[in-house]
Formats: sequence, C-alpha cells, structure tokens
Amino acid sequence: MSARSAWLDPARAPDAPALACEGQVLSRSTLAARADALAAWFAARGIGAGDVVAAHLPNGPEFAALLHALDRRDAILLPLHRRQAEAELARVLRDAAPRVVLHAADAAAPTAIGAAHAVGVAACAFPATETGAARSSPRLGPAAPALLLYTSGTTGDPKGAVLTHAGLRAAVEASARHLGARPDDRWLACLPFFHVGGLSILLRSARQAVACEIQEGFDAERVGRALDGGALTHVSLVPTLLARLLDARGDRRAPAALRIVLLGGAKAPPTLLERAAKLGWPVATTYGLTEAASQVATRLPGESRDAGATPLPGVAVHVVDGDGNTAPPGAPGEILVRGRMVMAGYWRRPEETARSLAGGWLHTGDIGALDARGRLRVFDRRTDLLVSGGENVYPAQIEAVLREHPDVAEAGVAGVPDREHGSRPVAWVVARGTQALDPHGLARFCRDRLAGYEVPARFHRMTALPRTASGKLQRHRLVEPREDSWN
Repeated sequence: MSARSAWLDPARAPDAPALACEGQVLSRSTLAARADALAAWFAARGIGAGDVVAAHLPNGPEFAALLHALDRRDAILLPLHRRQAEAELARVLRDAAPRVVLHAADAAAPTAIGAAHAVGVAACAFPATETGAARSSPRLGPAAPALLLYTSGTTGDPKGAVLTHAGLRAAVEASARHLGARPDDRWLACLPFFHVGGLSILLRSARQAVACEIQEGFDAERVGRALDGGALTHVSLVPTLLARLLDARGDRRAPAALRIVLLGGAKAPPTLLERAAKLGWPVATTYGLTEAASQVATRLPGESRDAGATPLPGVAVHVVDGDGNTAPPGAPGEILVRGRMVMAGYWRRPEETARSLAGGWLHTGDIGALDARGRLRVFDRRTDLLVSGGENVYPAQIEAVLREHPDVAEAGVAGVPDREHGSRPVAWVVARGTQALDPHGLARFCRDRLAGYEVPARFHRMTALPRTASGKLQRHRLVEPREDSWN
C-alpha cells in the first residue's frame, strides 16, 4: 500500500499561523512539532496503526495536535461528545474499545472515562509533551481509517462511522472547489470538534495551509466580536446558532470581510434566511451528514433560496422511490449519495454497513427531491416521515410553518399513534421571549398554510427543545406530557 503525506506538513509555510485560540497563536511549524512529540508519546506506548484513541477534549490547540499526531501514527481518532450523558458515553466506549482515552488535564474526567479500565481501556490526562521530539510519519495508504465519528443519534441509535484519509481529503478538496479557496481564507471554529462540522474546519485549514481561530463553545457576543475583527472570512454554524448571533447583533450588518457562512446541521427556517440576507450575511445552506464527511450539496450565497443545493464536485446524488426506482424530477424519495468521501462503513456492524452502502450508494434515510438541473431539496428524514390517514406528512415542513409565527422561536413535530389515522402530528413549541402562545391560534395559523392532515393535533409548550450539540432536533425525545402543558 502506498504511503500518504501527513495532513500538516511543516515544510509548507512553516511560519504561517495555523491556529489562534484565547490569545495564543501557533505557527504551522510549532503545531507540527507538538504533533511530532505527541506521536512519539504514543509510539512509546505501542499505539500505532489501526488503534483507536478516544479524546474527551475541548476545542483548542491540544485537540488539533492530537489530530495530527494520530495521523503520524496511522491511528484512529475517536472524538467523544463533551455533553453526552454518562450512560451514552460508556456505551460508545464499550462499542469502540479504544486503546486509550485522553481527557483534559485541568478538568475531572467523566465517570464513564474513569471507569473505562473495566472494559480494558486506559484513561489518562492529556500529556504535557515537549516539542522537538523525533518525527513519526504515516506509512499506511490513503484507504487507512482516520476518524471514528459516532452519529449524533437523532433516532436514539448512534453508530460509529469510519472515515478514511482518502475520504476526508476528497471532502476537503470538494468543499474548497465548491466554496472557493483563497490564500487569505481564515475560518472561525466555534462548532465542537466532536462534530464533523467542527472537525472539518481543522482539516480544511491544514490542507489549505490557512489559519483558523478556535473558540470553545458558542457565545454569540464573542463570535460577533471575532467576526467584526476583520480577519475572519469563513464560519460554520447551525441554524439555532445563527439565530442567536443575529439576535445578539440586532440590526448590525454582517462584517465586510466575511465571505461564507456555511449553514448546516438542520434545515434552516425561511424567515431566518430572509433575515440574514437583509443584513448581508453570505449564507451558504448545506446538506450533509457524518457518513459523507460533512458536505454533500450546498447552495452558494446569492443563489435563489428557492433553488436547491448543488452537489459538490465528485459527489453523485440520486433520489429513489419506495421501490428503489429513480424518482421523477421534483418527486420526493430517499436521498442516495456516492463519492470518495463516503464512509468505509459502520464500526463493527457489517450488516448495517451492507444495508447502508447497498449497491455502492450511501442510503441516507433522508427524504428529498432533485429538480431537472440536478439540484437537491431536502424535506425530512425517512425515519421521521409520518403516514396519517394514508397521507405522507413531513414534520420539518410543519416546523417551518410554525417558525413563521411571530411568537414562536422554535418548533418540533413528531408523530403519535392514532386509532383512526394510524398516526397524527403533534407539535412542541418554544415562545419567542415572553410572548404568550395560544394553541387555538397556532392551529388556525397552521390551517391557513397546511393541508388538514398536516395540522398538529395538539400543541405543547416547552422552554427548550431537545437538540444534539450540532443543533439537530432529537424527535425521539419529544414526549407528550401526562397533563395539558398549556395549563
């Protein structure tokens, strides 16, 4: 198998900034030296090709150094969800069986990590290695696995997607070709690195030899100040975070230097996109998934919001009906994806891998349609599709209508069993500010904009909706209360 080059090559622009975080700036050569030293630390412990190393770390230089160190050792990085419940974290560790789990040195390790030795996993704080150690270089070819990313679990069943170096490079290069790449690009990384959207920023920056500014967690005021600094050209967000950013800024226009706001993770409400456009935010709405190393299709800034998203170079998108036949233009069906960026499979799940990659296509489980020009519109997940009285009901479409109501900040819709109709949509809503919400008024609002079978049978008031760290709604956690939530 042919060797591959490392993601971070210190010989390329060695003095150029690689990372900026909390006032600390690391050059590419400094970051590479830290990665070399960490790779030597792993080598001394016998960790190398094919071994899984789990990381429960915040966004920061340590995470970036670990990413490149494991590249040098041909090992596999498993980023652990920083806000995951202990039981789910323990489940992931049992499933992945990493050789070692690294956690932040300045914070107590979660109980699940402390107990990891029970399943044969060593746990330790992130090592304080010195720079200047002997370099270790990758020897395996591009087909070698690089990342083990557990899906966000919107259906409650997370699985480990195995992404290869070749797949990640294909994803990074396709994104650069589609969005455009310039030597002065500078990304803001405020999405968590345990999510593919956050990790992709580190990989894009390393591959393009451009800098990224790292923030731990999302703070709308802090993100706004960073963008107003004039150096940042790209940021990746999810709709809920963009909404918070716009709320914090009021009527202030987008920073002039900003060229791309890559918006994914969930379907963006039309009202949010209209608001952003009026203030000059260059939003590029994107459809993607962990199993395809992030982006699949993206609508560029300035393109009509009514237009679908264009598949990235090297990505083939197909839509099929329930019988597996090609859906006519405009007709909804399951979205299939093919390309070098698609995962190798699910970790230790050969049967699920075979089903998901049947026929050489990634069967996404998402519902969408292709127009005559091959542009993609995404409606919902197939697992979220409701059949009510024989009619297909897409919860995301109902949610989009509810979010158009001036008093609704967020909305989630899920199906509940119904004796007469088989299933009925029910809505969970979060008020905007201190606004009062009238369920009868919401029902009238929906009836004016939806078919009768799409109008929610009931409405429940919430202070917040259950979401993943990437902003995806967890519909399986929408449960009707025993008592009327409007009392």
